[in-house]
Amino acid sequence: QKNSCILPEDLKNFYLMTDGFQMTWSVKTDGTPMPLGSMVINSVSKLCRLGGSSMYTLPNAPTLADLEDDTDEEGNEDQPEKPHFDSRSLIFELDPCGGNGKVCLVYKHAKPVVSPETEIWFLDRALYWHFLTKTFTAYYRLLITHLGLPQWQYAFTSYGVSPQAKQWFNMYKPITINTALLSEEADSFVNKLDPGKVFKSKNKTPVVKKKPPSQPAGSQKSHTSMTSSKTSSVAGNSSRK
Repeated sequence: QKNSCILPEDLKNFYLMTDGFQMTWSVKTDGTPMPLGSMVINSVSKLCRLGGSSMYTLPNAPTLADLEDDTDEEGNEDQPEKPHFDSRSLIFELDPCGGNGKVCLVYKHAKPVVSPETEIWFLDRALYWHFLTKTFTAYYRLLITHLGLPQWQYAFTSYGVSPQAKQWFNMYKPITINTALLSEEADSFVNKLDPGKVFKSKNKTPVVKKKPPSQPAGSQKSHTSMTSSKTSSVAGNSSRK
């Protein structure tokens, strides 16, 4: 009511379910946890409007609207119309991005009446606009898909993510960085399983039962001679008796 605009239906349903969202996760390096991923959706109270107040507390201080330049819109038919910092657009901050920029909910047509159509844009630190999605639901899916990795929004800009952030992408989401390779080789990120190698039947060698070692012939002869001598002696004793 303060800004004379209506929240888009999907974002309104999100705020009816939960007043904002924040999820962080860490990785262990040398046994010490280090914060890495961060997924944030500002609460309703932090859904602040950009461009309305001055950047400094000094009198006659410049505002974001003073930086408005219409020359950027010329000759750029492929890209959607960029938001304006002045009264032509209403811009609200959804995610502060840890100081790396701002993800904004944008009403691009605010005059004479605020249009209910909204888009999600990324404002980088140099105050350049980059289009993300047309709906909040699509942006929320991007946020979850990119795991909240540092500077993931810069993957949708012309200059891409920083080398440090690219290392984290290569570790946790390599498909985002190597999209060109994916288009050339569709199976480059697919685990290739060869059933012939995994379930290869091994030829089992038959188990040969070992026979007890046979006694040599000489020992057998001596054994029989000993038994014969014993029997003869026994017979002699009986005869003597």
